[in-house]
Amino acid sequence: MCSWCWGHRPQWEHLQAALPESVSVKNVVGGLAPDSDKVMPLAQQKAIGGYWKKIEGMLGTQFNHDFWQKNIPRRSTYPACRSVIAARWQNAEEKMIAAIQEAYYLKAKNPSDTKTHLLLAAELGLDSDKFSADFRSEKLEKIFMQELQFARSLPINGFPSMVLQHQDQVDVIPLDYKDYHGAIEVITEIIA
Repeated sequence: MCSWCWGHRPQWEHLQAALPESVSVKNVVGGLAPDSDKVMPLAQQKAIGGYWKKIEGMLGTQFNHDFWQKNIPRRSTYPACRSVIAARWQNAEEKMIAAIQEAYYLKAKNPSDTKTHLLLAAELGLDSDKFSADFRSEKLEKIFMQELQFARSLPINGFPSMVLQHQDQVDVIPLDYKDYHGAIEVITEIIA
């Protein structure tokens, strides 16, 4: 769960719609923060709340700041990663990503809580029993760890990040939080 990913979402949606048909998108979970039951330190809560305000000011992205009063914040993004993979197995990966972001940033739901993800799966109409079993499965954990390892092998410095694998080359695609056209130009040039 990365607030800059939420801020980039509108441009990401435009970019996906403008991609040449020969380019396919593959989401890779990045992990960010391991499982933890520890309360996020107050200084970190204030820092992240500050990022939200910065993103609001720069991009106009909405955030529900009630999150900090309605929840016990924890620095734990692995549940969201597991949720995305479990939803992927029911062909609902993109829907789950959007649902997690909206639940966290707009509805002040805690993405560190497993119950949040189980509720989102039900709201999306997924097979809740399958989702719950997959979410907790050793198979999913193995896939998750493989994706983390792959993400860490990429030439990226943070989130969100985009890379294009074309032939035997991997290129970082520059992000612009206000205009996706530059990324399309770079992608088009690489695949030409």
